[in-house]
Amino acid sequence: MTILVTGVAGFIGSHVARALLARGDRVVGLDNVNDYYDVRLKEARLALLTGQPDFSLHRLDIADRVGMEDFFAGHPDITGIVHLAAQAGVRYSLENPYAYVQSNLMGQVVMLEGARHLTGLRHFVYASSSSVYGANEKQPFTVGDAVERPVSLYAATKRADELMTRTYSHLYGLPATGLRFFTVYGPWGRPDMAPFLFAGAVAAGRPIRVFNHGQMWRDFTYIDDIVAGVIAALDRPARPAPELPGGDLVPHRLYNLGNNRPERLLDFIAAIETALGRKAEKIMEPMQPGDVPATYADISASTADLGYVPRTSMAEGVERFIAWYRAFYKLD
Repeated sequence: MTILVTGVAGFIGSHVARALLARGDRVVGLDNVNDYYDVRLKEARLALLTGQPDFSLHRLDIADRVGMEDFFAGHPDITGIVHLAAQAGVRYSLENPYAYVQSNLMGQVVMLEGARHLTGLRHFVYASSSSVYGANEKQPFTVGDAVERPVSLYAATKRADELMTRTYSHLYGLPATGLRFFTVYGPWGRPDMAPFLFAGAVAAGRPIRVFNHGQMWRDFTYIDDIVAGVIAALDRPARPAPELPGGDLVPHRLYNLGNNRPERLLDFIAAIETALGRKAEKIMEPMQPGDVPATYADISASTADLGYVPRTSMAEGVERFIAWYRAFYKLD
């Protein structure tokens, strides 16, 4: 199979690409390698891929309509798409909203337009986010829950992606699956996310900011478990499901990929302290705009339909992450 992975220089994208190559697929990687965070980390991820014979890289922005039209015209053999490219980050959406409109909205439409013209395409898998659950108070979050109260522009764009993709599935019969990721962490992670920020601060002896005075819970999900879920989804193209309650004739599905076991943020910090052998100085602060106090994934549908079962405990995952962090930043 020939799989297009967008956002291939990113955290999840690079891991997914490596897993696909390891099982014998041909991977076409696409990324604009922007400077939202340290480009050197992105290039280091790419370096693990670029020497492999079944991998090709295209440095291109998914919102570049002309460039993407040419790209799709030159790759008629694509059989699967894992679309992970997006402008990420809840807090940055308060600073630069236009980046989210360009990448997450225009980029999604450009990808859908390209996908619907690929005659051999079996499945379009794309990244959504637990952020779509917004201000919901019911726990755990279930895919069937109402998601009409986003608390950040990032969340609103991800929900819009789900709606636009369902529309394309309805209009063109495009099999598509959206995956709502829950707080992914691990080796090669994103420097703007809490696990990376905490590790860097603790290692350097700097204080860390802990929001909502530590009363935060997250469904921390280790990267290997997420990759297994992404590939399981890719291998099971969405189909019409008239047997579902109310029936559904559109080949579009949504799934949560989380750990199904929210952890207290202070316990996660303690695991980082243990792995680094240092105590953190904590500065307790109020809740950040656009944030939520807890995320908790109901993964029953993901388990039943995809065989998705997260296997990595927080202690094991943090230990692996810190071991990578020490090696990459030469702390020993």
